[in-house]
Amino acid sequence: MPNVVAHDKRRKLILQRAVGVFMREGYEGTTLQKIADSCDITRTTLYQYFRNKREIFIFSIRQLLSDVNGDILTVMNTEGLGAAEQIKNVLNIVLDRLEENEALLFVLIDYLRFIGRNGVDPAERVRRRTMKMRHYLAGLVIKGMKNGELRKGSVKEACALLYGIIENTVFHLIVLQEKDTEKMRSLIDFTVDHLLVYPKR
Repeated sequence: MPNVVAHDKRRKLILQRAVGVFMREGYEGTTLQKIADSCDITRTTLYQYFRNKREIFIFSIRQLLSDVNGDILTVMNTEGLGAAEQIKNVLNIVLDRLEENEALLFVLIDYLRFIGRNGVDPAERVRRRTMKMRHYLAGLVIKGMKNGELRKGSVKEACALLYGIIENTVFHLIVLQEKDTEKMRSLIDFTVDHLLVYPKR
């Protein structure tokens, strides 16, 4: 058991340090040797945990999305919350995670540029990775429309509007380098309140 704990601990350390290397060097400029050096281990030791830098990076993204999806499920399974409150909570959780993982977002943008230059559709990659989150949002919108809490209309358009807040937040954090997400949180309240059957004024 202690060996498993030590293995997991080192794996987490590698992932944490790797993000720093990706941030300094960019996705293309990062090498396994640079990651190994930042962790004070040999490249041979690094290979015991990960096959290549892409695997390290993808694992970091998967971990982030897994944490977000777990938090979303907790909100969706909370008794006594209406669909509108659940949607607000879900979007605020996503904003929290984006703020916490701002460094990883910078690397993600660099990675998407890199794969785009190599013939892979970055938009399709993002859609695939965020499909579960989009599905959860759609389920909450459908629930709200069915129970009469949200205005009836296009689920697809309502979800695009809500998901647009997440995209807007990424733009503000990464492109505009704005650290204050309070405007985005106000936008969540404003948007969801106007989807209600009886909008709040």
